[in-house]
Amino acid sequence: MKKQRDNYTFLTHAPVHRVIVSMAVPTIISMLVTSIYGMVDTYYVGQINTQSTAAVGISFSIMTIIQAIGFFFGHGSGNYISRMLGAKRTDEAKYMAATGLVGSVAFGLAVAVVGLAFLSDICIFLGSTETILPYTERYLGIILVGAPFMTGAFTLNNQMRFQGNAKYAMYGILSGVVLNVVLAPILIFYFCLGITGAAVATLVSQTMSFFILFNMTRHRGNIAIELRNCRLSGAFAKEIVINGTPSLSRQGLASVATIMLNIAAGAYGDAAIAGMSIVTRISNFVYAGIVGLGQGFQPLCGFCCGAKLLDRIYEGFVYCIKIGTVFFLAITIIGFIFTEPIISVFRDDPAVIAVGTAAFRWQLITYPLIATIILTNMLSQTARKPMRANLVAASRSGMFFIPAVFILPLFLGLQGVEMSQAVSDLCSFLLSVPVAWSVFRDLKKDFGNDHG
Repeated sequence: MKKQRDNYTFLTHAPVHRVIVSMAVPTIISMLVTSIYGMVDTYYVGQINTQSTAAVGISFSIMTIIQAIGFFFGHGSGNYISRMLGAKRTDEAKYMAATGLVGSVAFGLAVAVVGLAFLSDICIFLGSTETILPYTERYLGIILVGAPFMTGAFTLNNQMRFQGNAKYAMYGILSGVVLNVVLAPILIFYFCLGITGAAVATLVSQTMSFFILFNMTRHRGNIAIELRNCRLSGAFAKEIVINGTPSLSRQGLASVATIMLNIAAGAYGDAAIAGMSIVTRISNFVYAGIVGLGQGFQPLCGFCCGAKLLDRIYEGFVYCIKIGTVFFLAITIIGFIFTEPIISVFRDDPAVIAVGTAAFRWQLITYPLIATIILTNMLSQTARKPMRANLVAASRSGMFFIPAVFILPLFLGLQGVEMSQAVSDLCSFLLSVPVAWSVFRDLKKDFGNDHG
């Protein structure tokens, strides 16, 4: 109880920049190391052959769906938890924590069962060619076994973060990625397991993260997860859906976008799929920094929504936009200078490098706009404005991207595939600005406050 009272005081009264940095740094590390799971596999598997690289890229869309389920329950329950702690209603927070985890693991189990039952069909649907299919089946089949642990780990991570305990959430995720970094090359190269070794390393690492995070809920000042606190009620289900749907849209549509990208690139051969897959992994790694910053903002936003402190929400939002935009400007400059060497790290194949270099440079152009898009989505979600949160979440990977990835190649060929994400990002930015303004306008009415 003392830990939660301390968090309440810190999140609602400490200087905003100090709160953001304190919450964001461990969250950014968590997001980066989560992305490293994919980066490590892409790097090591890239030493095998182009088909293995493409298979990991194709499987990534299913891994994104699994992550989306974990974030749906984690954000859905965590958002409610932070508001209840901000309003000093601790028992309600405990009930939601247990309910969110149980739902997450159950859905993860369902994904594993369905995925394994229709494995070949799914791999083909995701864009596997005849030469890539055996590698995709081998890799994805093992990954699916760990789906309940993966969804559970992401849910626990987000619940801890919304409680203001981002540091402990980081420890659980970091332990898994360290194991993956060490285990993957041993299984792939020393035991000569190839792509199977990469999948087993990821499975073992994610499973360990889940058990470490679950153990941390019973210690270190977090809300203890007890199954008897699970409440399968309509009211809790509604809260999870309202609060978690924007995350599901953001993560789920990212998976759909990856599938569409693989299908569109597949028309130009295995090298095109591999090149686009590498760029997707790099971009997701870079995005992890700003997503982590935004997730560092969310506990402050949630607690301050519960305590009706509009000034702090506005100040935190603007601060994060400034930091995120400067970060992406720096990445854009560095990326343009070292584009080709960055792509070649993952696969030393001239055809793959050519596609990856062109696609990465197109995405770099709109990188500085990403901070506004992601922060607006997270502001709308945490402030319980689900329609607008879903609209922004759907814009970048769905509403604008899917038409772009299908229409542009009709006129520009492979270049249309390569530039589709940049076109979508520009349109999403133009949508996000008025959405952010409308959210603060409504919060002002809801709180009866004036901010400066």
